[in-house]
Amino acid sequence: MAGGAFVDSGAARHYEGKVTAFVLITCFVAAMGGLLFGYDLGITGGVTSMEPFLIKFFPSVYRQMKDETESTNQYCKFDNQLLTLFTSSLYLAALIASFFASITTRMVGRKPSMLCGGLFFLVGALLNGFAVNIAMLIIGRILLGFGVGYCNQSVPVYLSEMAPANIRGALNIGFQMMITIGILIANVINYGTSKIHNGWRVSLGIGAVPAIVLVIGSICLDETPNSLIERGKHEKAKEMLKKIRGTEKIDEEYQDLVDASEAAKLVDHPWKNIVQPKYRPQLTFCTLTSFFQQITGINVIMFYAPVLFKILGFGSDASLMSAVITGGVNVVATLVSIITVDKFGRRILFLEGGVQMFICQVIIGVLIARKFGVSGQGSFSRGEADLLLFFICAYVAAFAWSWGPLGWLVPSEICNLEIRPAGQAINVSVNMLFTFIIAQVFLTMLCHLKFGLFLLFACFVVIMTIFIALLLPETKNIPIEEMSRVWRSHWFWRKIVPDEIETAPSSQKVGP
Repeated sequence: MAGGAFVDSGAARHYEGKVTAFVLITCFVAAMGGLLFGYDLGITGGVTSMEPFLIKFFPSVYRQMKDETESTNQYCKFDNQLLTLFTSSLYLAALIASFFASITTRMVGRKPSMLCGGLFFLVGALLNGFAVNIAMLIIGRILLGFGVGYCNQSVPVYLSEMAPANIRGALNIGFQMMITIGILIANVINYGTSKIHNGWRVSLGIGAVPAIVLVIGSICLDETPNSLIERGKHEKAKEMLKKIRGTEKIDEEYQDLVDASEAAKLVDHPWKNIVQPKYRPQLTFCTLTSFFQQITGINVIMFYAPVLFKILGFGSDASLMSAVITGGVNVVATLVSIITVDKFGRRILFLEGGVQMFICQVIIGVLIARKFGVSGQGSFSRGEADLLLFFICAYVAAFAWSWGPLGWLVPSEICNLEIRPAGQAINVSVNMLFTFIIAQVFLTMLCHLKFGLFLLFACFVVIMTIFIALLLPETKNIPIEEMSRVWRSHWFWRKIVPDEIETAPSSQKVGP
């Protein structure tokens, strides 16, 4: 049986309650943390393609970009380590911050972590907007990275814990939806600010606006029942559960949350616990899902879209407009994921997206190879450029309804309470580590591997699609504290997960 990943969702317990307006509004405000991340992803590539920005901070790159001699290798025009450090330093800071955010999220709550993320991002955006030298730029980027690390640690967990099981996927993908909206907004702002003097300052400084919204929102939001129980506030947790489920009949779900919390308290150190055999599936997916998400090559498009389009012969305005188009496709495709993820499940979106991304990456690589070869000399005609843009958009769409949102959703929903902070910290840190690596080395790899870089990404897509097909069970509609049943029903993981999970004492039920 292919993958043997079918899990009988009928075995899952269904709690009383309904989808309330309070939950929808709360999750929308919390998902603003994704808008910060998305805005930064989109704004950076546009700013680094603006001539006034390059003249002020990276004059050598500007001179290289303006070199129009026949011997110019288009692949290498933007190959500069200091320029890539401006982009990648944020993700190294986010990697470090994610470990501190894990402690904050567990000990103090989800709300304070989101508040810290908003404050860090606010200060970082202002520093970048008023930067007068490279040092200010890099310090601002590091503070932005702390903000991203805290938000990416706390927001997916917050959304998963607040959402009812039957729409958890859709609400959790609200985080990814906000990322894509942030990217689109950034691309539109870059297109507008590129036409004014020192418009890059406006582009970088506007990042303070969503940060202010998140700070205010974090102060006003309520804490999740899971977090309240975890910190001994049982009566508040019970009232909050009634509020978010819209019913007084919450005893069963409340008791399951209490039991899960009591089991979690028996764990002295979640970092030691998550490496135990019974949590091997969670450790595997929290690590490899983030790793695979980055080596799809998507952030090459998200970071460097305007730069990449310039390298491929698009004009300055055309390169920024092409980034706006890909950003729009990203938003629409993420909406498709929100609509379908709880209907068709996670696996089908992963698998279809993988096939589509592979086909598009190969075609993109072939199109670039035909025009630029290994010499890096050439250009696209208008029709050829439009065809290339079409396949880039098809690739972005495939990612946006598969690995984009599901790379955050699956790790946040599969971890038991006792390992959830550690699992999410691993997820975020691996994501940020490889985001940093890709951001730092992409322009150098493009210079040396040329069109072959896109074919390399296509090979990675094949590997990760096979990984999902064989090892990921379906998790739709499974209550978040009942995920251990999923692994014991899977053809592979049941050989690894010990039977002791099944025989937990009745006073400490593992699943509801």
